[in-house]
Amino acid sequence: MEKIVVTNSGPLTGSVNIDGAKNAALPIIAASLLGTEPIILENVPNLSDIEVILEVLESLGAKVEFLEKNTVRIDSSNLTGYEAPMELMNRMRASFLVMGPLLARFGKTMTYLPGGCAIGKRPIDLHLKGFKALGAVVKEGIDKIEATAEDGLRGDVIYLDFPSVGATQNIIMAATLAEGETVIENAAKEPEIVDLVNFLNKMGANIKGAGTSAIRIKGVNKLTGVQHAVIPDRIEAATFMVAAAITKGDITIENCIASHVMPIIAKLKEVGCKVYVNEDQDVLRVVGAKDPIGTDIKTLPYPGFPTDVQAQFMALLTIAKGQSKVTETVFENRFMHVDELLRMGAIIATDAREARIAGVPVLKGAEVKATDLRAGAALILAGLAAEGKTYISDIYHIDRGYDDIVGKLNSLGAKISRIDVDL
Repeated sequence: MEKIVVTNSGPLTGSVNIDGAKNAALPIIAASLLGTEPIILENVPNLSDIEVILEVLESLGAKVEFLEKNTVRIDSSNLTGYEAPMELMNRMRASFLVMGPLLARFGKTMTYLPGGCAIGKRPIDLHLKGFKALGAVVKEGIDKIEATAEDGLRGDVIYLDFPSVGATQNIIMAATLAEGETVIENAAKEPEIVDLVNFLNKMGANIKGAGTSAIRIKGVNKLTGVQHAVIPDRIEAATFMVAAAITKGDITIENCIASHVMPIIAKLKEVGCKVYVNEDQDVLRVVGAKDPIGTDIKTLPYPGFPTDVQAQFMALLTIAKGQSKVTETVFENRFMHVDELLRMGAIIATDAREARIAGVPVLKGAEVKATDLRAGAALILAGLAAEGKTYISDIYHIDRGYDDIVGKLNSLGAKISRIDVDL
């Protein structure tokens, strides 16, 4: 079993390059199932979740080849199946995103209920609501779901009760080959939605309104090949921004899109950090405050404060002067990292979806567990500022969303390593 060991590292300094966004790459890879010609994707992050979704595509008959470390060629012109394997579906929630493309391509699909981090309910009912509105017949079993559209999919107006990112993506992909026009109302606005739509439009789709609450898709007969670069990962960028703040360091973050992390910039300024953005809006510099002060954050769908940065920012607030409050509105079970931070000497009281934090002068190293992907990142950040050594277990969660976070932090002066531990 591997663990990550973190020692108080002092101020981190230097520059770090941000990888492609996992949450953009996953739906784009799923959408590659719609292509009738080879597709080349660039800036694909080297992550375990990416490996899983590519294995799903290969199980369906797609040919997958890495041309370089972060460039993959996908040929879905001769798919041989429409059933995603259970063992792969159980490993990652985003694998459910193949259902929309397969339904559009074959008029039928069968898949199993998805897995992923246990951060709360992430129901697929909105995905299925969209498929049904497009004319599919959906049959739900105990652990699997089948959808068929014998006469093809037909466009319709679909209102999402919540602006679900996954449902928006799945419905967009299903609607690209549907007859007529589909309108998704109360759609998610995340940059990852925009990147998916840009990719599909390059393939020949006719989609407008991405980044707004109303997305219109006019069905086309087929989608072709394309070359596309995945956008930078705003969550990875935010994690390193917080790393600068929690270590009172000075980090330059390259290959990012400043507009995608505006809530993080705003809150870091409230804490007392200085944030500089270059003229092209693709390089950020964060200078940590000598004496950070507490603030309040509330997670919301984009363009609000992202739930995927809540844990990392909470780690910072544990050593900020005064009182802070964190309100989680997206996932009801996303405070699992609180117990781990308490082991490190943090003072946090939770009540339902609210956490109140009293800043302490310093955290203390401890044996902790990465309860989910972003919780793992938060514990690494906490360890960078804590006295002594912090040992983090269950680090497979971290590998799902960060490519070589240990190496990148070490390049900034961190004292962090991976070790093998006998069970």
